[in-house]
Amino acid sequence: MRLLVTGGAGFIGSHFVRTLLDGRYPGHESSRVTVVDKLTYAGNRGNLPAAHPRLDFVRGDVCDAELLARVLPGHDAVVHFAAESHVDRSVRSAADFVRTNVGGTQTLLDACLATGVDRVVHISTDEVYGSIAEGSWREDSPLLPNSPYAASKAASDLIARAYHRTHGLHVSITRCSNNYGPYQHPEKLIPLFVTNLLEGRPVPLYGDGRNVREWLHVDDHCRAVALVLDRGAAGEVYHVGGGDERTNRDITERLLALCGADRSRVRRVTDRKGHDLRYALDDTKIRDELGYAPRVPFEQGLAATVAWYRDNPGWWKAVQHPSEQFARPRVEGSTS
Repeated sequence: MRLLVTGGAGFIGSHFVRTLLDGRYPGHESSRVTVVDKLTYAGNRGNLPAAHPRLDFVRGDVCDAELLARVLPGHDAVVHFAAESHVDRSVRSAADFVRTNVGGTQTLLDACLATGVDRVVHISTDEVYGSIAEGSWREDSPLLPNSPYAASKAASDLIARAYHRTHGLHVSITRCSNNYGPYQHPEKLIPLFVTNLLEGRPVPLYGDGRNVREWLHVDDHCRAVALVLDRGAAGEVYHVGGGDERTNRDITERLLALCGADRSRVRRVTDRKGHDLRYALDDTKIRDELGYAPRVPFEQGLAATVAWYRDNPGWWKAVQHPSEQFARPRVEGSTS
């Protein structure tokens, strides 16, 4: 199989690509991958092998219809990770989120139609549902996004669904809970707190820290995406949950302990506008239909993640300060 992976130099996309090239997805031991990535601040060519016989890299924008028309022919399927994803940035300026997440998805799906690439897996998020006080969302729950980022992802989900219903594209949608793991950009909560603590700086905790998230190791998420790629039904949505709910305050306490810091390093900051209190996914469907279950226990995965950032300061310092030179980890295969 020949796959095109958009956003394949980002945190989650690069993990999927590295793991596939490492032969860890059954049936894809010989699959070829073309990564298309714009290499914005969140994309990093260094997240992928410098050279691999089954990897091709194209620097490009999913909004570029002409580029997609050139690159897509000959591919069997697309896994669409590419997205602007940082909520705080969307609150400050939503335009890039609408352009990339909505317009980019529409442009990509048009290109798939034009070039005869029928299979698409569209990667989305639990944030499209808004906030839930108790219980958990099912795949047919209403979409009630509260941030510009979440709204742009909800819109892209509906575009993807419409291209299945209108044009018959074999599109499956995945919605996952909060990811964590190595190579995640330091703007996100866990790597931000870890890198701050490792450098002796304070950590900014929003509001009272009671916001609840489900946490999912990136390796579990990507394994679920591979299952959906191979066996997911056309037009269906699949939840990929972590099953481990934690308040932001709990996460902060665990990171303080793992980094050998105390509570004096915590700074309470004004809460984010429209900050959702709680997310929770019912992932019964993907478990029952595709045999998925997360394998990485949260405590184990979090400790390994902290250790990765401790061992690879060159990577995250280069991401934080791209104009400066730092040693980067050598990427050969999967890093779970």
